Amino acid sequence: MSERIPIAWAEVRKRLEPARSYWICTASAAGGPHAMPVWGVWVDGRLWFSTGPQTLKARDLAADPRVAVHLENASDLVSLRGRAEEVPAGEVPAEVDAAYAAKYVMPRTGEAVSITVRDSRVFAVTPVTGHSWYEGAFIESMTRWRFGEPGQDPVAEEIGYGG
Repeated sequence: MSERIPIAWAEVRKRLEPARSYWICTASAAGGPHAMPVWGVWVDGRLWFSTGPQTLKARDLAADPRVAVHLENASDLVSLRGRAEEVPAGEVPAEVDAAYAAKYVMPRTGEAVSITVRDSRVFAVTPVTGHSWYEGAFIESMTRWRFGEPGQDPVAEEIGYGG
């Protein structure tokens, strides 16, 4: 049996916070999968992102708030499952918009971007479970995360191969 290589939640958070893009995976009313990358920020234990009101992901989330989120890098995997809640623009915490504006600028103009730009819909994803691992030590490092209240660190569960 291989020795376990525990992954601390602080390490996972270090991957979540600076990530440029997050893949959002939703299900259509007919059950079909839909995956698209979005810009977002990890603030107080939740992923915040915005999207146009007519996008497929916005329509999917209006019908079914269950969502999967993962980072672009599968070598040092972070994958979360949870629920997305639409947050009215006037109720988006100032620290979320400030983090978004500090992280993203418009490619052509260099202007900071607001998470509440134009008529976008803002969502906050509250994770319920997650997975993380290091590809170079896949079997030894696989970890399942169980989340409690937003803002609290999740509990790590060791999982076996194929979990």
